[in-house]
Amino acid sequence: MTADLPRTMRSDARDNRGRILDAARTVFGEAGLSAPMREVARHADVGPATLYRHFPTKQVLVAETFAEQRRACQAAVRDALADPDAWHGFRSLIERICELHAHSRGFADAFMTAFPEAMDFTADRERTLRAVGELARRAQESGRLRSDFVIDDLVLMLMAHRGLQDTPRAARITASRRFASYVIEAFRAAPGTETPDGDAHPTARVRRCQ
Repeated sequence: MTADLPRTMRSDARDNRGRILDAARTVFGEAGLSAPMREVARHADVGPATLYRHFPTKQVLVAETFAEQRRACQAAVRDALADPDAWHGFRSLIERICELHAHSRGFADAFMTAFPEAMDFTADRERTLRAVGELARRAQESGRLRSDFVIDDLVLMLMAHRGLQDTPRAARITASRRFASYVIEAFRAAPGTETPDGDAHPTARVRRCQ
């Protein structure tokens, strides 16, 4: 019996940790990083002592909670940079960033420096901005990205995108996709000549037929 006790405790600890992370994804995802730790503990049905035993600080909890989103963001950057079509890579990166932010207010907060103590997110943000800068340079050279695009335009776009967080989750995802499509069209060197999926815009087809 005594030999089984540590194993049982470790299993309980794993269960508690999993419940805390699930609760944090829900609480931070909907309320943002301003949500208190006690709300995470309440949602996970554990005491504050248990919460802080697993996650001594809010920064540690945030980093663990959004580890999957961080990996997805890093993968989006890698894929975009590896795309031989710079404009396609640029578009894809914007679409994937918007999608990640739309799914979780907490991740958007951490990425956009509302939680500056989370240094991992600072590194992710800087990596993403460098990738966008490189893609922008290549896409501008190809003539498909407007020549006056600057990185601050992406930051402005993400700030505007955060306004969608006040909408219900289901509507937020749909709205985020439309938002990304409109923004990409605005960044295009010749807006209105193509739809975001690469097809000719209906009005452009009409003009060509006239």
